[in-house]
Amino acid sequence: MDRFTDETVIVTGAARGIGLAIARRFLAEGARVVIADLQAEALEQARTSLAGGDRVLAVPCDVSRPDDAQALAEQARQAFGAVGVLVNNAGISPKHGGVKSLIADMAQAEWRQVLDVNLTGAFLVSQACLAQMRGRRYGRIVNIASQAGRTRTDIAGAHYAASKAGMLGLTRVLATEGGRDGITANAIAPGRIETPMAAEAGAAVNAAYLERIPVGRLGTPEDVAGAAAFLASADAGFISGATLDVNGGVFMI
Repeated sequence: MDRFTDETVIVTGAARGIGLAIARRFLAEGARVVIADLQAEALEQARTSLAGGDRVLAVPCDVSRPDDAQALAEQARQAFGAVGVLVNNAGISPKHGGVKSLIADMAQAEWRQVLDVNLTGAFLVSQACLAQMRGRRYGRIVNIASQAGRTRTDIAGAHYAASKAGMLGLTRVLATEGGRDGITANAIAPGRIETPMAAEAGAAVNAAYLERIPVGRLGTPEDVAGAAAFLASADAGFISGATLDVNGGVFMI
């Protein structure tokens, strides 16, 4: 199924985990994919692993910097044409010995860093891509939020939960402002997914979490990638401002 043949797709935070799986899914469906990440060496390894040839461009990028966000969008346009799909996946969730910082102990610098990357980064890259999408009168923005932004969390810190809740609000405003220009915006709220970030919490934490999941397993990056491809496809053309929970049934609303 080639739903995205010759479409230009940007995926941030794509050096590993969910972002890499999303990039691989769009490539498999015919897209030209720009992968972005702050970790340049890991990003190049990801590009090589994708084996997409000239349909993959790797752009080292700090999404929290306006100039980097603008450069990312422009490099995508120059390489592959105007951006049609943006997946804002870049995110961090600091742990200290596998444990989050409590609000009472959290350094303001750590708070600002997480908000800058997770939320401001999504805003800046979306802003940078909007002009290209409006020029086409078509666009799909998919924001990777989190279950931590939908309900209580024992694992993620206040900065991460706040940033992901903020991303849901950003998604709704993007959907509202972009709709008349043919642009949809939706969010995905993954639950516990088997990624390097999740592994930082430790095996015991993940094993305990597994007991709460009705489908009886942790999620995979490919589970999220499938949801992202759906929301970016023509099948989801009348879905905008929504949040899709991908969590195995552990959180239902």
